[in-house]
Amino acid sequence: MISQDNHLQIGSLLFEGLDQIDLTGPFEVFSRLPGSTYRVFGKTNTPVRDLRGLRLMPDAVLSEAPQLDLLHVPGGFGQEALMEDQDVLAWIRDQAAGLRCLFSVCTGALICGAAGLLKGRRATTHWASMHLLPFFGAIPVDERVVVDGNIVCAAGVTAGIDGALRVAVDLRGTEVAQAIQLALAYAPEPPFSSGTPQTAPPAVLERVQGSYQAVTAQRERTARRVAKRLGIDSSRQPTGTPPIGAA
Repeated sequence: MISQDNHLQIGSLLFEGLDQIDLTGPFEVFSRLPGSTYRVFGKTNTPVRDLRGLRLMPDAVLSEAPQLDLLHVPGGFGQEALMEDQDVLAWIRDQAAGLRCLFSVCTGALICGAAGLLKGRRATTHWASMHLLPFFGAIPVDERVVVDGNIVCAAGVTAGIDGALRVAVDLRGTEVAQAIQLALAYAPEPPFSSGTPQTAPPAVLERVQGSYQAVTAQRERTARRVAKRLGIDSSRQPTGTPPIGAA
């Protein structure tokens, strides 16, 4: 835990086509941390739309960010373009050199991997992209939140809230994190257990896997190009989504 006398600079990356809950779920936690300043940074200062059309506005551009203590990188289909955006990747690498914590949600892990920050690190991401992590030299771990040093990865979408609470413990202590959880009334009780490939009904799993097929194939093509740039041998990596549980 860091003393509250030390003011925290917290920033989230905003980009076109992100999944808003990857951003706004952790926002609900991080914006409540005492002794902190939270801002959202974009490549430009123009509004973007999330993958479902929600309009979001950055607070500032990347170049205006101070050295952050916590950098939050969300995911979403728009992550694809950032995996080869050298300006954004360089900014993430520069920030990473002085961060207390780099926090990715969902396929935000692929952006961090493309920046070269996951080599040799344990990491997780959305279940449909778990098999892509080795392209970045990462060690895939099929858990909801994975901590490796100062890198914290949350799995798909809503796992960002769990991961953000875990980060809150490290930064401001358990009691603060528990108070935030209570303020959010975060005590999920879904009406059914269909939130993982292992628990979803087979027909539901097949339908959702099919909906991800095209974007997953595109992500793999991009991941192979990134692996070549990073000097990682991608010829040993399997093609296509592996069977559930094989990640």
